[in-house]
Amino acid sequence: MKPEFNKGIILTSLGSFWWGFIGVIYFEYVSFIGHVELVVHRCLWTTIMLVLTTTFFSKWNLFLTIISNKKNLFYLLISGYLIFINWAVWIYAVATDRIIDASFGYFIMPIISILLGYIFFKENLNKKRIFSISLVLVSIFILIFFDLKDLPWVGIIVALSWAFYNLIRKKINVDTDIGLLIESLYILPFAIAAFYIISKNGFNDFSLSNLNLSMFLMLAGPMTVIPLFLYVRGVELIGLGPTGMIFYITPTLQFILGYFYYNEEFSLVKFLSFIIIWIAVIIYLKDLYETN
Repeated sequence: MKPEFNKGIILTSLGSFWWGFIGVIYFEYVSFIGHVELVVHRCLWTTIMLVLTTTFFSKWNLFLTIISNKKNLFYLLISGYLIFINWAVWIYAVATDRIIDASFGYFIMPIISILLGYIFFKENLNKKRIFSISLVLVSIFILIFFDLKDLPWVGIIVALSWAFYNLIRKKINVDTDIGLLIESLYILPFAIAAFYIISKNGFNDFSLSNLNLSMFLMLAGPMTVIPLFLYVRGVELIGLGPTGMIFYITPTLQFILGYFYYNEEFSLVKFLSFIIIWIAVIIYLKDLYETN
């Protein structure tokens, strides 16, 4: 194998591991401050870190080029609020012991993306991929029909928001980090307003009187940006096919942590639906491997 391919495998694996393990541990650990304030800190410090990285890598000219295009600005506005929904719901899942439900979303997300690719980009669907999509729909139907109160709605929202986010970003094809910076800037005024309201009412945990916690909360930015850089760089080196397979490290680790470490409930109906999802994933990965 070429050194670049090996490097891509390592970087993508590190990014997926970060999302599935380090990120879960971090956000669960600080979730006691409340998911609303935690989402606010993620938005604030992600924006600040991206401003620093854009300066460090001298990408402001690229930033100006992207924002000079009205089409880019419109699509990034939509994708910005999709990523905000994804962040908010995922953090809510972590803070309310629904990590397994969130992992459900990341298991089905690539398969939903296949369906969206067919609808919006007329991408070809072979029999195996159609079968994978059908199995995902069956698993959701089982959860709705047999155990509606246990429906992993957070996972479904996570999957749909991330799949549509990728769809929008594919339409404009801008640099991942600069695109995320612009998206973060769209979200920033609302995050600042929310932080002001939280602080004014005395509900904030971020203060100079608790410097250690405040410094720890600032890590929400790196926790968001670093795995993204790792994963995207891996995609650049080895392509979407191999990285699509490696990505499943993320939901697998999330599931393992949720079930074995955080002792989340896992009903029989949900277990049955997950088996169907795993079958769909195996079929999808096998097809992905055979076609790349």
